[in-house]
Amino acid sequence: MSRIGKLPVVIPDGVEVKIDGNKIIAKGPLGNQEVIIREELTVKQEDNTIIIERKNDERETRALHGLSRTLVSNLVNGVKTGFVKNLEIQGVGYRANTEGGVLNLQLGYSHPVKVDPPEGIEITVEGNTKITVKGPNKQTVGDVAAEIRGKRPPEVYKGKGIRYAGEYVRRKAGKTGKK
Repeated sequence: MSRIGKLPVVIPDGVEVKIDGNKIIAKGPLGNQEVIIREELTVKQEDNTIIIERKNDERETRALHGLSRTLVSNLVNGVKTGFVKNLEIQGVGYRANTEGGVLNLQLGYSHPVKVDPPEGIEITVEGNTKITVKGPNKQTVGDVAAEIRGKRPPEVYKGKGIRYAGEYVRRKAGKTGKK
């Protein structure tokens, strides 16, 4: 039995969950989200918990069990508290700001780089170098943060670029001059 899959998902106060077949819809303070669970699994709601069970014991079904439980847990947590990714900009002249929800980045290119977040994602900038990406969907938050980081990933010689908060960038020694 999957150790993660057999755990019930607790529905916190302020979150309303509706199960329609294998479609789970959650409504909370941060909006509405939905996830579709595969046919090999069944979803039940008992009191204030959601339980996901397998119909058979095949290898693929066992693999989907823990994944589906985690997706439902992220769905419930997302509409209640949301998810956050923090990014840092390092480098002389590199900076960021927001104008009308659009992120403007100055990253050493000859032009400013603009990132328009999808619906439901909020991008804030603190002190020109700290970017925060917030939203109710964990996958979308991670995708937007990865897209921003991909505009100028940290390089290994000087460490300049955009990195996740707390990310360690392994530095390389440059060339040594002739003596």
